[in-house]
Amino acid sequence: MRIDLSPTSWGRVVAVTVAGTAVCIAAAFFVDSFNFPYLSPDALWRAQLTDLLLPLVLAGSFFFFLMFKMRELAIAKKELTIVAATDSLTAVFNRGAFSMLVEAYLEQARSHSVVDAGALLIVDADHFKTINDRLGHDCGDQALKLIARTIQGQLRGADIVGRIGGEEFAVFLPGADPSQSRLVAEGIRRRIRETEFSPDGQPCPLSVSIGGVAFSGPTTYAEMFLVADRHLYKAKSNGRDQVSFETAGSNGLPGGQMMTVH
Repeated sequence: MRIDLSPTSWGRVVAVTVAGTAVCIAAAFFVDSFNFPYLSPDALWRAQLTDLLLPLVLAGSFFFFLMFKMRELAIAKKELTIVAATDSLTAVFNRGAFSMLVEAYLEQARSHSVVDAGALLIVDADHFKTINDRLGHDCGDQALKLIARTIQGQLRGADIVGRIGGEEFAVFLPGADPSQSRLVAEGIRRRIRETEFSPDGQPCPLSVSIGGVAFSGPTTYAEMFLVADRHLYKAKSNGRDQVSFETAGSNGLPGGQMMTVH
């Protein structure tokens, strides 16, 4: 069984405490060993006991306290990192963290360490201003949380979602082929359309428009975002509650393909 020695684990605290204490005990015995031949049996026993117990108590306490505090700092740092990368309302990645993760994947794809394919979706809540104006911003926040949870429920383990604007989300599907990506996009659209949202007992249908682009070959987040955003505009201008999708090859972008659902 592998022991967890990460900075936030108790295994690291125990391991360093034991190892540090053992080194101190060994050092005490080594230094005092030069006097052992000149000591009487009783004095030798007391010296060895002192060489064992003194480092055990002092060094053990010191190393445990030190590692305990370092563990607390590591946990605090991890929590701050999560907070800095997370949208406070919906608990998905914020815009900066999302774009950074996508760029990191694309960089790895260019070095051929991961699959050089995938898709980017932009999901925008339809008529969201009407929800805020009619029901209030608290209900609008509830709607955003519900949309975020619904999107997450349609994704695979490696997929990521981020909130990139007020009512706008982005989804990155690493390694997904165009067919899979279209199915995910349509699944998100359909599930949100079917979700019941009735704040304070007032039925309020939700829907989203989705623009997407699948890629195969070198690309950048900025290039994909421009194409997906253009298709989002197409979906909204054609009546909303639709998916507009384009497949991008390694040598440019051929014609887009619209998936229309009424």
